[in-house]
Amino acid sequence: MINIHSEKLRLLKDAANQLPHRPHVSTLWRWHKRGVRGIRLETVVIGGQRYTSDEAVQRFVDATTAAHDGGAALPTTPINETLRRRRAAIKRAERELTEAGI
Repeated sequence: MINIHSEKLRLLKDAANQLPHRPHVSTLWRWHKRGVRGIRLETVVIGGQRYTSDEAVQRFVDATTAAHDGGAALPTTPINETLRRRRAAIKRAERELTEAGI
């Protein structure tokens, strides 16, 4: 999820201009709405304008590249980020129980 306080926000059209081959802004809209291989570009709306961030674009590119290369990348959604944290917490709890002999 985009953190508006710590990430570099850009309008979608400006983010498109920063990418190699300068995809049309409609491509970024499609990445946001439909996604690629189940992975969607994170965006936020501020004052009626839709923004993404340099970091969100990087996360999107990393996840779609991993999915394309056969990796088991989870889509970059808040739900899946929560799942990752939950799985990590479960592993920690299981390790603590094992160490305690329970």
